[in-house]
Amino acid sequence: MTEIKIQPPFIKLEQFLKFSGAADTGGMAKMMILDGIVEVNGEVCLMRGKKLVDGDKVAINFEEGTEEFVCRF
Repeated sequence: MTEIKIQPPFIKLEQFLKFSGAADTGGMAKMMILDGIVEVNGEVCLMRGKKLVDGDKVAINFEEGTEEFVCRF
C-alpha cells in the first residue's frame, strides 16, 4: 500500500487518482471511477467529487491486480 501525502484538509477522488499517478489524465480518472474499478474504504465509489480525508484507503482494481493507496495529511 502506497502512502500519498497531501496538503489541504481534503482532496477529491478524481484529483487524488491523478496526484497519486494511478491515472495520467482527469479523463482517465473519470473513466476509472465510472467503470466501477475504484473503491474507497472497501466500497465501490462512483462519485468523482468524493472528498477523501486523512486515513481514507483507495483501491483500484485493474485487470492485472489491485493497487492500494492511503491518504495522509
